[in-house]
Amino acid sequence: MTTKWIWLPLLAIAAFAKDSCLECHSVMADNLQKPAQLFPKDVHSQHGFRCNDCHGGDPNLDDPEASMNRAKGFLGKVPRAAIPKLCARCHSDPVLMHKYRPQQRVDQLALYQTSVHGKRLAAGDTAVATCIDCHGVHDIREVRDSLSPVYPLRLPATCARCHADPKHMAPYKIPTTQYADYQTSVHWEALSKGGDLSAPTCATCHGNHGAGPPQVSSVADICGTCHVSFEQLFNKSPHQPAFAASGVGGCVVCHGNHAIHRPSSAMLAGPSSVCSQCHTEDTPEARSGAEMAGLIRKLSDSIQASDGILERARRSGMEVSEAQLREVDAKENLIKSRLAVHAFNVQAVRKPVDAGLAITAETWRDGENALRERDRRRIGLGVSLVAIMLTMSGLWIAIRTIESLKKNSPDAKST
Repeated sequence: MTTKWIWLPLLAIAAFAKDSCLECHSVMADNLQKPAQLFPKDVHSQHGFRCNDCHGGDPNLDDPEASMNRAKGFLGKVPRAAIPKLCARCHSDPVLMHKYRPQQRVDQLALYQTSVHGKRLAAGDTAVATCIDCHGVHDIREVRDSLSPVYPLRLPATCARCHADPKHMAPYKIPTTQYADYQTSVHWEALSKGGDLSAPTCATCHGNHGAGPPQVSSVADICGTCHVSFEQLFNKSPHQPAFAASGVGGCVVCHGNHAIHRPSSAMLAGPSSVCSQCHTEDTPEARSGAEMAGLIRKLSDSIQASDGILERARRSGMEVSEAQLREVDAKENLIKSRLAVHAFNVQAVRKPVDAGLAITAETWRDGENALRERDRRRIGLGVSLVAIMLTMSGLWIAIRTIESLKKNSPDAKST
């Protein structure tokens, strides 16, 4: 007998295996029925796991007393303090997890025990988050499933279920504005509007299973995992040793943490600038900030003006695609100048600004030349139209004159 004919009956038996847990709970009411409704969509159910794998008991028996015999391992509702270790029975087993997800990590419990949540749970605080608070209970989905509560687009709201609840967070004296602040940030904009699932969420900066607040000394390193060039410039700047000595987190001083808004030159100069938090207007540092802001604004305005004249020429039917393509380099220099601000050196900002201004000077001239050529063509077209009209008028007059002469000729009268 082939292997195929051995396995087919076994698969058929598994498909119709008795499950008294689901049979009973499916006819119960309210919350007791809910697990039976949800579990078929659960990732564990889809991989062949059953209720007893977590709750114990024997789903092959009809007698409730026998199937839910605690002396034989039935757990029923799992205490919150026991949930992480219960999940880890499988998720910390490399051999078992390799069968389903070869690349999935198996150190989640170890990480959780280092987290703020894990430490408080170990100390007896059962109000902190455990596995089920983030992943769900009977309807656990894969992370890549868009309906999963830990899917990137849903993760901030999942964390906010606790962290945006003033009553829940009151004992910990932790602010509850993080989620609202995050929704004003460029990170949320990239995630929710731009569809960039790699944009930072809570877990990106705080960790997931090992979640905790970033230490002040490591803030720049955390931001630098994405913003590598910014971190490299900052580490060479005069601010890095100053911030390190004072115990102030680098990036968050200027950009904030959860409400990170799109940066602009206004951050460098003026009474509401971030520089004014430390430097008064009459200091060399404040003047350097104002100079860098002026350089960036100058290039930005020049690009905008050049864009405008080239667009006018394009709409007029003139060929300016080469000049518009060169403007891409000017815009890249604008980005470089904003990046160079993190070196806090005026000359570092001036270099890309000067390069960008040289390009926009050329593209502006190209736009002017295109508009002048357009005007010349319009004048030439106007002159041509006038000449054509005069010629047509002359022809019309000549034809009328000829017709009049024919009518008045002696031959025409005699007929």
